[in-house]
Amino acid sequence: MSKLQIIDLHVSVEGKEILKGVNLEMNTGEFHVIMGPNGTGKSTLVATIMGHYKYEVTQGQILLDGEDVLQMSVDERSRKGLFLAMQYPSEIEGVTNSDFIKTALHARMDKDEKFSLIKYIKAFDKATSELKMREDLPHRYVNVGFSGGEKKRNEILQMKMLKPKFALLDEIDSGLDVDALRIVGENVNNMKSDSFGALVITHYQRLLDYIDTTHVHIMINGKIVRSGGRELITKVDNEGYDWIKAELGIIDEAPVKTNIIL
Repeated sequence: MSKLQIIDLHVSVEGKEILKGVNLEMNTGEFHVIMGPNGTGKSTLVATIMGHYKYEVTQGQILLDGEDVLQMSVDERSRKGLFLAMQYPSEIEGVTNSDFIKTALHARMDKDEKFSLIKYIKAFDKATSELKMREDLPHRYVNVGFSGGEKKRNEILQMKMLKPKFALLDEIDSGLDVDALRIVGENVNNMKSDSFGALVITHYQRLLDYIDTTHVHIMINGKIVRSGGRELITKVDNEGYDWIKAELGIIDEAPVKTNIIL
């Protein structure tokens, strides 16, 4: 079992403080959900964990199994078992999906470990079948010409193949129709194990109908202000966030626009 800890994390972008002391601890085998109004720092949190260069950590720690994540390059973070499914996946001309994932797997292997092409092809075919993706997917360039839903499923395909310890899923439900939403949700949920956990950012309950959520957190104005179980999902879905703002005496701040595309 692995542990990811975020301790008193403060993060700024272009001189503006976005995260103002985030504390969160999660283990593999757990699915944590972060909900909150737009512009409160949810995407900033996962981008910072993964190492986006424009996010400046001014205070706090991120620990993965006791190791200092902030001292690692993005590549090292990936090798250690962190994975980010981006809200806006990038297109990569000239690189096929098959070669992209194969290269990522090679990079994670030990020097003496041998790569089995047959095993890889079987795993790739199985994952694409479970995600109900097109048969020509291996030969298509990464996300080029993909619909929004196809891009999101391609992110989950990469996650299934790389098998990280912790997946950071940033609004993977946006742009998905009803059928695709169920497929993505079920594929994420089926990965839950003692060696895999996920941090899911979403605005909507519909994705969480398919995910066995263990912890729910509400983030407002750069802080996690309430944590609980699935009952919080229902309350937010029914009442929005005004109730908790009123309880805590929170006055809304204008959403921060960072103009950063991951």
